[in-house]
Amino acid sequence: MSDLIRARGLTRRYPTPKTRLFEPARFTTALDDVDLDVREGASVGIIGESGSGKSTLVRLLLALDAPTAGTVEFDGRPVDAAAPARSLHWLRRETGIVFQDPYASLDPRMSVGRIVAEPLWALGIPGDHRARVREVLREVGLEPAMADRFPHEFSGGQRQRIAIARAIVHRPRVLVGDEPLSALDVTVRAQVLGLLGELKARDGLTLLLVSHDIGIVQNLCDDVVVMKDGRIVEEGPTEKVLLQPQVAYTRRLLSSIPVIDPN
Repeated sequence: MSDLIRARGLTRRYPTPKTRLFEPARFTTALDDVDLDVREGASVGIIGESGSGKSTLVRLLLALDAPTAGTVEFDGRPVDAAAPARSLHWLRRETGIVFQDPYASLDPRMSVGRIVAEPLWALGIPGDHRARVREVLREVGLEPAMADRFPHEFSGGQRQRIAIARAIVHRPRVLVGDEPLSALDVTVRAQVLGLLGELKARDGLTLLLVSHDIGIVQNLCDDVVVMKDGRIVEEGPTEKVLLQPQVAYTRRLLSSIPVIDPN
């Protein structure tokens, strides 16, 4: 498989507020000279402690933020996050994202049907939007009649399925999950994890999954990227990295995962 996403030298620095009037400008480095290749059809887990740069990396790859330095290419096409929003419609058409909190990411004033259909009209995609909404609700395990209801009428797991439906309604090539399961209980998490696996297998999605949960990454991802202090410190096939980590930080990260005593 060829590389669908290629990042080179990605760096993101944010200005730090001054404490004195004439002190020199200071910056916090959230991402520091990161290179990353994502093969088409692959599923890549991005792990690390809070503040390691995981979400910043995803935002730069999706042009939701502009890098201080470095470049991103999608299918060989340069991505310019500083370009006008309309000129990035081609990238929005190719990507979908699911956020951590399913309720906060859904407008409570809009019906589920309008929420799911929003990317279709925002991107100017022609066709019968109502029919596509019904179709995608079935794909994520919800009844088409639920399109007339509102987010507060659903459970957390159902709301995350709605968020996934909105993320895939325009048939993107890449689906990004930024901690998409952390707000769900164990049973619902397993159901949504299974749904993501089914969608990836059926539609050939390229999947980028940011997660603190190593078990989720181990079950769903072909490759894993380990981040620390804005840098990638280890990457490779999931089984190799998680079972035979070569870097001390990765070993420490894995050893911090609680294990249930079988007795």
